[in-house]
Amino acid sequence: MATARAIAGPQTSRAENGHDIKAVATTVNIKVAIIEDEENVRNALVFQLSTAGFAVVAYSSAEELLESADAKDFDCVVADIYLPRMNGLQLQEELNRTIPYASIVFITGHGDLSLGMHAMRQGAVDFLEKPVDDQALLNSIARGVRLSRERRAEQCRRIEVEELERSLTSREHEVFALITTGLLNKQVGAELGTTERTVKAHRASIMTKMGADSLADLVRMAGILQIHSPSKTLE
Repeated sequence: MATARAIAGPQTSRAENGHDIKAVATTVNIKVAIIEDEENVRNALVFQLSTAGFAVVAYSSAEELLESADAKDFDCVVADIYLPRMNGLQLQEELNRTIPYASIVFITGHGDLSLGMHAMRQGAVDFLEKPVDDQALLNSIARGVRLSRERRAEQCRRIEVEELERSLTSREHEVFALITTGLLNKQVGAELGTTERTVKAHRASIMTKMGADSLADLVRMAGILQIHSPSKTLE
């Protein structure tokens, strides 16, 4: 089956593609959504991806996917960009808003470089022309699965850290923000108008509440939370 890519994702070597395919093939419970309004194309894609070992659910429209209770569970979405009513780009915008970790691979029967460029800038994994080459599609889905699972893990970690952060007192929030910028306890004390001993006590409490084993752990958490100290620069 021949293929022509109007726009391609990040270039990978043949070896890397092979690694992606192997990783996907040996990973269980990978869920792929297909959105295609042409029934014969939709059925062919379902057969192709099911044969490759994916758990596949097919939809005839973007709205049908978004209304599904399973919408948040897919590792990758394969969608025709020219869908009726809500088109592929509108679907992508909605997924970016509501399911930010979702990855999407576009397929199209009408090559349009500018459309593909726009989709890729918005985070699409790939933009493939029909008839889609089996290997090219599997490579794209493999990248999409990896990205989606990485993003989902990051989101789960952020939610976990945000929950821990809510246990901090207002003063502990201030100390957290300052110590993760690299200030010493005595500098933090000077900044907040308190003693170094008090800062040490707050710091110990923060470490316990945040489940941190080291300052480096707290710094990583501050990065996840995008915490920036409001303090003035100490001379």
